[in-house]
Amino acid sequence: MTRAERISVTTTDRIAGLRLSHVVQPIAKPVSDAKVATGRQSPLAAVDLLVVEIASEQGLTGMGFSYTLRAGGTALAALAREIGPLLIGEDPNRISWLWDRLAWRTNSLGEGGAAAQCIAAFDSALWDLKAKRAGMPLAHFLGAYREAVPVYNTSGQYLQATIPEMREGAEAAIARGIGGIKMKVGQPDRAEDMRRIEALCEVTAGRVALMVDANQQWSRPQALSFSREIDGLGLAFIEEPLAARDHEGHGALAAQLATPVATGEMLTSVAEHRALIRAGGCGFTQVDAPRIGGITPFLKVMALAEEARIGLAPHFVMEQHIHLAAAYPGEVWVEHFDWLEPLFDERLAIGDGCIHIPDGPGFGLTLSGEARAATRDTHVIGSMPAL
Repeated sequence: MTRAERISVTTTDRIAGLRLSHVVQPIAKPVSDAKVATGRQSPLAAVDLLVVEIASEQGLTGMGFSYTLRAGGTALAALAREIGPLLIGEDPNRISWLWDRLAWRTNSLGEGGAAAQCIAAFDSALWDLKAKRAGMPLAHFLGAYREAVPVYNTSGQYLQATIPEMREGAEAAIARGIGGIKMKVGQPDRAEDMRRIEALCEVTAGRVALMVDANQQWSRPQALSFSREIDGLGLAFIEEPLAARDHEGHGALAAQLATPVATGEMLTSVAEHRALIRAGGCGFTQVDAPRIGGITPFLKVMALAEEARIGLAPHFVMEQHIHLAAAYPGEVWVEHFDWLEPLFDERLAIGDGCIHIPDGPGFGLTLSGEARAATRDTHVIGSMPAL
């Protein structure tokens, strides 16, 4: 076979169509963190998703998604309609090239933000399709180091929950096989934060890991004072003690603590993560695939984290992050939320403190009837199979 013939074989498949859906998934009980307690935000009542389905000429399909909280769902859907036609007729295997093409088309919007979150939905769908073409879970396609990843739960420990509700939620999570509990802190009343921490320590001590999350609410002096007070509790990490982009502050704080600092969920580019890691600002990077632009840039941050020998604890969307964390050689956590579970027919298996790689190819997920019912708007580009 000549070189030209080999190239022809690898590029015979093309993208035939796209289905773009704006899905709004309600949260059963709206939740509040420190940003709500300090008046910066309103309680979170729903998650907006941009779901992208890609069909190829050879009959393969891939599904990916991105998300936004509180605002921006309609903006992501509108932008997806605008840039989606760029993919029609292209080879779906050339993921990095397609990512770059979409990034340059949205270049005037700046790096990160709505542009990155929109591209992430296309990018994740392309990776899902490529792993399905190989007939294996995405984690295995990426070279999985493990079949299961330690998992911690956050959803029961928001600030609107009373101490009895927190304890009950933690017990339920432990009974389900969760390996860690993360609770929210950062209230104006520091003494109340400490009471809540002490109550959760009574539940988790000797059983599962405990983490705290301040959601960027402290100044540098406040963060140092509070973190020193809890530094001897054996916490798995202290999350977002400072403003997300205060890389130097995170680095200075981390250098004075025995407890690892975890942050990075709000960063939206590889460059921002590089700056944070170089500043020594995190013992765990909490890179978020949808926020950074998808799996393609996420893998670049994974390489930076591996080089720096820090842990990986991706933020939210366990449905995607289980595959990425399983392919990381260092210490890992995946964050468990059940908010998006109704959108898929499958359920991720949890037990012995871990979440397990799904058996199916790609993400191992199919959209449910409930996902279709929660769809606010759908737009088809090119040729897609009927639902």
